[in-house]
Amino acid sequence: MKFEVTILGSSSATPIFNRNPTAQVLNINEHLYLIDCGEGTQQQMLRFDIKASRIDYIFISHLHGDHYLGLVGLLSSMHLNGRKKPLYLFGPPHLMEIIDLQLKYSETALHFPLEFKETNTEQPEVIVSNNDIIIETIPLYHRIDCTGFIFREKKRLRKLRKEVIEQLEIPVPYFTALKKGLDYTAPNGEVFKNEDLTTDSAEPKSYAYCSDTIYSENYFEQIAKATLLYHESTFLNDMLDRAKETNHTTALQAGEVALKTNAKRLLIGHFSARYKTLNELLEEARSVFPDTDLAIEGRTFYID
Repeated sequence: MKFEVTILGSSSATPIFNRNPTAQVLNINEHLYLIDCGEGTQQQMLRFDIKASRIDYIFISHLHGDHYLGLVGLLSSMHLNGRKKPLYLFGPPHLMEIIDLQLKYSETALHFPLEFKETNTEQPEVIVSNNDIIIETIPLYHRIDCTGFIFREKKRLRKLRKEVIEQLEIPVPYFTALKKGLDYTAPNGEVFKNEDLTTDSAEPKSYAYCSDTIYSENYFEQIAKATLLYHESTFLNDMLDRAKETNHTTALQAGEVALKTNAKRLLIGHFSARYKTLNELLEEARSVFPDTDLAIEGRTFYID
């Protein structure tokens, strides 16, 4: 199953020449999920061939402008382009108030249903569950209410060992039960254990998105063993005091988060505009957690 994330924006509070505010698109089994929507997201989608019509879910972590100011423009474009199918939006309670105000004074009535669900910053909550994935909120610790999101693949059915199945001449109607882990009883009463007839499916993959937050171990258990962990890394560690003052994380701390939670890989982003190049941030995170990459715009990272 396809499971990949494309970076559309990786700057923090203000955009700079070669970096836009935060936005990412997850492709899970050819279904697209937009995470945050800073200004310029539509242009980035055009630039990197991401079709807005394929997005059915949008997740907004918090109400600082670099994470949502592109949203109303995106909704307006969907409306003007004739969208009819529902769009599911998740975010802080006051997000819908902002959208309604914009639509009110532009005298716009969207042609498509906008289904909004408030996120809970007090405790983790499952907000989406479908055939492919389960999506939960991650309560974070920023200046205002903020959540991350974790996307977990659902466990796949077991795989049949065809050569054994054929040798035992097991009828097709039994295949579904075998995939679910049941044993097989032959007509003569002989029982064949499931582990001899099938193999386990791959371990489910996960993507943890940790938006703006101060370093805190309170969310470590929830993101443990993520296949790919995205964590904000606004500053170098020589600006730790500034990071604490603004409730952000340093690149060194992001590496420590990945190490302590046993992440498979780390992706750092949300870089301060003060950094024109990002090598120092990468090196600092890698000094703690070597398997780290930069969230460079336009790059697609495969979660496997």
